[in-house]
Amino acid sequence: MLAAGAGYDNGSEEVVDQLAFRRDWLKKIGVAASSARLARVQGDSMQPTLWPGDMILIDTKRNDPLTRTRDAKDQRRSPVYALIDNGEARVKRIERPSADLMMLISDNPDYAPELRQGKDLAAIKIIGKVVWWGHTAKE
Repeated sequence: MLAAGAGYDNGSEEVVDQLAFRRDWLKKIGVAASSARLARVQGDSMQPTLWPGDMILIDTKRNDPLTRTRDAKDQRRSPVYALIDNGEARVKRIERPSADLMMLISDNPDYAPELRQGKDLAAIKIIGKVVWWGHTAKE
């Protein structure tokens, strides 16, 4: 479980389910089958992009968010990553304006961006980049 919010304490990396992806599709999106991991989202901070119960595919090889300065005209959204923040699993957009600064950004406007730097930055471990997600239909 990855929290779209404050964080989720998993306790272990126990496999609870599997989902089949075609190897040729994984290759097409640049993900090695050996580095592909699935997780389920909990919480509402990434709505409307990710909803509670959604399944996400994580590429664990892409675990180093690029440092980039953003031009004021750049309207691209920051990529979504799975991460461990102070021992809790989370999913957030990550922006790296400099090597010593990281912003954890929620899509839900009710949640303010979180700034990490210095020793707080050292408490973050990037699991990988979220490369796919699937919504669960609810009626």
